[in-house]
Parts: sequence; structure tokens; C-alpha cells
Amino acid sequence: MSSRKTRAGEANVQRILDSALTVFAAYGLRGARIDQIAEAAGLSKPNLLYYFRTKEELYTAVLARTLDMWLEPLRELDGTSDPRAALSAYIGRKLEYSRTHPSASRLFALEVLQGATHLNADLTGTLLEIVEAKSRIIESWIADGKMRSVDPKHFIFAIWATTQHYADFSAQIEALTGNTIADNDFYKTAHKTLTSILLDGVLPRGSEGLED
Repeated sequence: MSSRKTRAGEANVQRILDSALTVFAAYGLRGARIDQIAEAAGLSKPNLLYYFRTKEELYTAVLARTLDMWLEPLRELDGTSDPRAALSAYIGRKLEYSRTHPSASRLFALEVLQGATHLNADLTGTLLEIVEAKSRIIESWIADGKMRSVDPKHFIFAIWATTQHYADFSAQIEALTGNTIADNDFYKTAHKTLTSILLDGVLPRGSEGLED
């Protein structure tokens, strides 16, 4: 296959996934139809089915792409880096994804609430391996006195919960504040507040270590 055909195929896959996300977010897995997604992607139904054989396969691919997007900044969490800089960058990336990909976050959350049957292999495979590895990094920071003694997984869960809240519960946030993180000033305030809450309680303000 030529590089041109490969690029065209990759572009078609991304276009299909983008369109599928929009349709699945609006109608759910049961309500969405392949012909709707094909039309939104500007492709024929047979052409779409060339890339994804079933609606379920396409739905799983959309969810897997969201998870992979979220895992990218977590993979970059490096034990040799300063904890405050590394964790601050991670919180910022997660919040930015909630800002730029709210539909993907909400669809992912809905799948998990329904039992994550289409995600089980990813959750118990790739995600579990990465979370275990990053938990060991946090444990090393704690052992070196760079971070207070906290349960690493619960700390990671807290980052996920607070950052993804701005996407998953954006309607509630807008009802209570009249705003969302699509607004630059509101986003900056959310970023500053979350970083302070999540990091100031577990990290030293200076370079010196901590006592429990």
C-alpha cells in the first residue's frame, strides 16, 4: 500500500471516529445507527464498514481512543522530575482535555457507569499497568520525603475526579456559575484552584523534604 493510500486510510479512520463520537454522544450505543455515522463522516455505509465491521467495534474504538488520549500525559509522569512540576503538568493536561474533548469524557463516563463492558480489557490491561507504574513513582517520592504519605491510587483518582468533573458535569457547573471552562478566565481559575488544592496539601512549598 502506498504512503498516500495509508494516509488517506488513517484520515478516514479519524473522520469516522470523530463522527461516531458525535453520534454516540447524542444517541448512545443503542440509539446510534451506522448510516448516521457514515453520513456524518461523508462516507458510504459500505466504506465505513470496510474500516469497522460492526457498530460495537466502532463504539469500542471511540472509547479506546479517549482512554489512549488520557493515558498519554500519565505515561509522561517521570519519577526523575520534580514532583510539583510533573504533577502540575499532568493536572493541566487533564483539565485541558476536559475543555477540548467534553463529549468524549461524558461518553466514557457513561460507559463506566453502565459497567464498562466494552472497556474491561483496556481497564484491566493497559490502564492497570500504567497506574501501577505511576503509583510506584509516587511511592518513591514519598520515600524520598518529597511528598506526604498518601495512597497513590486514591491521589490519582482525585486528579481524575476533579479534572473530568468539568466535562462530565458541565451542565451543573454552568447552572451554578453561569459559566464553563470554555471561558478562558473560568478555565484559569479552575486550573489554579485545582492545582492548589491537589498539590499544596501533599507537596512542600520549597525544595526541602517533609515530615509526616
